[in-house]
Amino acid sequence: MTDSRAVLQKYAMHFGTYMGIFWILKFILLPLGFKIQFLMILYFCLTCAVPFVGYFYLKAFRERICGGAISFGQACLFTLLMYMFASLLASVAHYVYFAFIDGGFIINEYSHMVEQVFNATPGMDEQKETIEMMLDEVRSLTPINITLQFLSSDIIFCSLLAIPTALFGMRKKKNVETYKEEL
Repeated sequence: MTDSRAVLQKYAMHFGTYMGIFWILKFILLPLGFKIQFLMILYFCLTCAVPFVGYFYLKAFRERICGGAISFGQACLFTLLMYMFASLLASVAHYVYFAFIDGGFIINEYSHMVEQVFNATPGMDEQKETIEMMLDEVRSLTPINITLQFLSSDIIFCSLLAIPTALFGMRKKKNVETYKEEL
């Protein structure tokens, strides 16, 4: 039993690394998307593709390593670990970006977008004050705070994603007699 868990953990790390690289490449599109609108659309499309990529990796693990059969518990544990490793890898990139590269770019772009919305719709003075307070609060976050926010949201959302992914990816082992009858 411990050998199968070690194999599961090993391949969860393996596929989690691939998923983490996917998330890092996807994250690169976020700041670029403020200048090139198509890249923002691509960022959102790739974000929506995460559960499908997770299912693809689970299916590859099931077929190549588990011989075509995996229980719900194993599938759920595999996807949880895979997403966890991906989150940790992406967090390193988030920290590097917010500590050394960003310099307030993303929050300034959001502020500019909010100003444009308020200038276009004059009846929103009450909401303007609240949103400006919220933006000031976000400006006060340190890079480690922002990284931990990303990490915690990744873990929460991916924990929720692991359940349906495992439900779609689990397969029972076919009985040899049933298989012969099908032929």
